[in-house]
Amino acid sequence: MEQTFFFYDLETSGLNARADRIMQFAGQRTDMNLNPIGDPVNILVKMNEDTLPSPYAIMVTKITPQSTLMDGFTEVEFCKYVTDEIFTPGTIAMGYNSVRFDDEFMRHIFWRCFYDPYEWQWKDGRSKWDLLDVVRMTRALRPEGIEWPFTDEGKATNRLELITKLNGISHEHAHDALSDVEALIDVTRLIKERQPKLYEWLFKMRDKKAVQQLVNLEKPQPFVYSSGRYSSANNKTTVAYPIAPAKNGNVLVFDLRQNLDELLAQEEPKFFPVVKELKYNHCPAVAPLGVLEQEDGWKKIGLTKEQVEANKKALLAHPDFIEKMRTENEERAEFPPAIDSESALYDGFLDNADKTSCNAVRRATLNDLADFHPDFHDPRLPDLLLHYKARNFEKSLTESEHKKWDEYRMARIKAKQNEYIKAIQDLAAKGADSFILEELQLWYQSLLPY
Repeated sequence: MEQTFFFYDLETSGLNARADRIMQFAGQRTDMNLNPIGDPVNILVKMNEDTLPSPYAIMVTKITPQSTLMDGFTEVEFCKYVTDEIFTPGTIAMGYNSVRFDDEFMRHIFWRCFYDPYEWQWKDGRSKWDLLDVVRMTRALRPEGIEWPFTDEGKATNRLELITKLNGISHEHAHDALSDVEALIDVTRLIKERQPKLYEWLFKMRDKKAVQQLVNLEKPQPFVYSSGRYSSANNKTTVAYPIAPAKNGNVLVFDLRQNLDELLAQEEPKFFPVVKELKYNHCPAVAPLGVLEQEDGWKKIGLTKEQVEANKKALLAHPDFIEKMRTENEERAEFPPAIDSESALYDGFLDNADKTSCNAVRRATLNDLADFHPDFHDPRLPDLLLHYKARNFEKSLTESEHKKWDEYRMARIKAKQNEYIKAIQDLAAKGADSFILEELQLWYQSLLPY
């Protein structure tokens, strides 16, 4: 099966994938040498009448709810389009912080529209790769040949628009999804050309099985790890060591930049991010210690082999600490409690019967849905179906379903309205774009029944 990259980026109504919505989707397919294939994709997704966007987010993207209604896809149309045309077999979904942000929004929109939330990134040769940690490790270990930005305060930063500017790459409209995609392709090409060995290594490590071979509890060994949880003073990179199993088959790792004896001697020791969970399927930027033996690697990340060995010895002298970390991780909730069926994506997998019913929902027309009552097993699905019908096939609702939907819709609006109004007032006081503020006020007024 021929592989291709599809670089994509989203602009959203806020930062919470459970409650906020996709407003813009843009992307470009390339071959494995990063040459564009076909035309770029740039589409809007209609804002539904149950959502108040973050006014601060709208001020950044300049995409108003009204503009999405004029030119956007419904959520159902969007899911069908990206499933049929974008995330096709063999596609590697590419992004910048996509594992923690964009992918989450995609999973939740698929969930709301009765698609499998995961297949688009694993089935039929599909996969994913997040370039943010690739950039972090390149900067830390192999920065040569690339100009790297700093903030005005002299702090290292990996903001995409700053990297492109310093390296003479066109990026005229930062925070426009398509412009960000084009810039990301160029930055990826820059790393591939200037540091091809590291690029190829990290491309291989997007596969969780490859990560597990390097980072595992059967043969634990120190490894190089770049993560946003670590300090920018050392370019977000350290040497870590696997210490205990974590939830969902993942692993806890200890930062060997730290000495556990010294930490335990503190009056109020803080163990995060000294101990953090490494998720095998999150495309972590990891490498064997051998990469530090070249190009002054140890010096670049501010560590020595002697430090690492001494800190590893101190760590292994405290099996009680390791067990405590394992227990705390097991007991810690991974996500806040779900407030409704839409935010309950991670509360469990569907059984085969419900998967079949979900397929039937997707195939159902407006007329079908008016008298469609699947025998769902999962308690999340009946409400999910009501919301699906209300957003995409409103005429299929009965009078009682209309009432239930309006109650849900108004509860969502009221939960955010004070924050929304306060944000508009704050932006107005700062002289923000008056047209966008007026559109946001009109959107709010249009959602109220009085």
